[in-house]
Amino acid sequence: MPSTARCSMPPPAALLIVMLWLTGCGMVGSEKSVPCPPVVEYSAADQARAADEVEALPDGAVIVRMLADYTVLRDQARSCQV
Repeated sequence: MPSTARCSMPPPAALLIVMLWLTGCGMVGSEKSVPCPPVVEYSAADQARAADEVEALPDGAVIVRMLADYTVLRDQARSCQV
């Protein structure tokens, strides 16, 4: 290697700084914003009717567990909108 070849190479620290700087630029705007799903509001009358219908279901009805899952999803959608 000729003696002038070493002078034309940047020091390793400079390469590291440039790599870190370029990585920082690549991160800008990389976070995707996910739209929150809408939460449908039900009237008090609809809620009371639904409660009566759930009470009329037989013990161990699967739909009750499914409604509990739906409640969790609604809570998550509400927290997304805050």
